[in-house]
Amino acid sequence: MLPPLRFAALYKARAWGPHPDESLLAQLGKCGFPSAKHGRTEAGKVGTTGSGAEETRIGESWELADLPDSIEFGQSMVLGGQFNGRTLREVRTLHRDDLLGIATPAPDGGFPLLIKFLDAAENLSVQVHPDRAYVQAHPNAHLKTEAWIILAAKPGARVYRGLRPTTTREEFHAAVTAGRALEHLDSFPVARGDCVYLPSGTCHALGAGILAAEVQTPSDTTFRVWDWDRNDPRRPLHLEAAFSSMKFGAAQSDGRPGFVPFGAVEPLVAGGMSTRRLCRCDFFTIEWLDALTATSIPIEETGVPEVWMTLAGRARWKTASGEFDAPAGTTVLRPAHVESGAVQIDENSSILRCFCASPLDRAI
Repeated sequence: MLPPLRFAALYKARAWGPHPDESLLAQLGKCGFPSAKHGRTEAGKVGTTGSGAEETRIGESWELADLPDSIEFGQSMVLGGQFNGRTLREVRTLHRDDLLGIATPAPDGGFPLLIKFLDAAENLSVQVHPDRAYVQAHPNAHLKTEAWIILAAKPGARVYRGLRPTTTREEFHAAVTAGRALEHLDSFPVARGDCVYLPSGTCHALGAGILAAEVQTPSDTTFRVWDWDRNDPRRPLHLEAAFSSMKFGAAQSDGRPGFVPFGAVEPLVAGGMSTRRLCRCDFFTIEWLDALTATSIPIEETGVPEVWMTLAGRARWKTASGEFDAPAGTTVLRPAHVESGAVQIDENSSILRCFCASPLDRAI
């Protein structure tokens, strides 16, 4: 059995990220503004930076990552406990069954989820991720199905998701080359707790003024379609690959809702906790937990790993190996075969709980 695991955040500089004094990530206790390139951040966590003025524009905090060596700074490192300083890959290699249990691993055998926080001070590029056909034809590409859980949104903030049902490939290609991509994109305002589901092949963009948690399959393959006329040579477009993967019309839906407003989900209330299921797909299930009173949840092995992200308040994890606080901004991996114990959750705390998929999901 394994204890619950915490990891050092991997901070990523992005062209669309905020300046330090505008950071929404700071609300989650994130201090990822680097003092040296590709070094350790001032908070002592491994980080990466951009170049020039972008070095302090931290747009992403990778909370849990087990990506191939080809992805720079794509491996999370354990903080504290018996595995302190080990990467997630090392723990997985040494204790695969205890970590993954019956969960369906990534195609390369890796941990099946990549977990992030996104801080969009500006619009992200309009983009798409490879679909199954593209991945089968290009072994170095990987599926990237994801979901955004909105944690904060400034007034008027919007998400761009999917193309209008009547838009054809030819029409959209002509619009993109003419700089009129937005004419064919569906968009809508979002608020805290809303869920946006994005299966591979869906054209999308996260709008400015949004802080989100992102749960996705472990891939960093992204094809830019349009970049808001930034015309940055370091951010090229990938139109051929994008249009090879992009879905149109009814093919954009896999039968699951693409947008789930938080208030539209009926909560299950039990044991002092309110639970809302926001998303369930072939790769993960996401639930939002609110503590109505101070409560304690037993830690028991379930055979499938879970990721718990404290969004507000505080949780305290206790097992035979020790105990630690998990305040807002903390991400904890609960292994499939985890040491028994309890999670004590303060009143008014909020937690995002993510379940890895397993073959049993297809049997029920």
